[in-house]
Amino acid sequence: MLDQIHWLAAVTVLGVLEQAYFFLQVIYARRLFGISPPKISGPPEFERIFRAQVNSSEYFPIFLALLWQAGLFFHQGLAAALGLLYLCARYCYFMGYKASSSQRLAPIYFSAGVLWILIAVSALGILHFFLSHYVGLNILQLLTA
Repeated sequence: MLDQIHWLAAVTVLGVLEQAYFFLQVIYARRLFGISPPKISGPPEFERIFRAQVNSSEYFPIFLALLWQAGLFFHQGLAAALGLLYLCARYCYFMGYKASSSQRLAPIYFSAGVLWILIAVSALGILHFFLSHYVGLNILQLLTA
């Protein structure tokens, strides 16, 4: 069983580490700009870092759910590769947003595209499972015949 999920687990750990890095960046920015919790406003430099972290945190559960569904129902390797692309895009998003709000756009669109691909492969994998398990229709056999 573990050989079927090890890549998904590795990408999950990398994602958690990335989230921790984003959280630390907010802590450092709070110290740098003298903004104590619960305040969330301050200089634009702080607000961009804060928003980048919050936005990344909001999408993280969606990413994890799709990563695991795609990996379990479609293909672990493809899901893990897409997961790495997503994490890379999120890092570029964070660093771009930290520098300037306009530099966040290309990475956010790319990461959204990766999420849509994960949705598609998840849906295809789950559809294939239901059709083969409950209807007895194996789409892969029909396509290769």
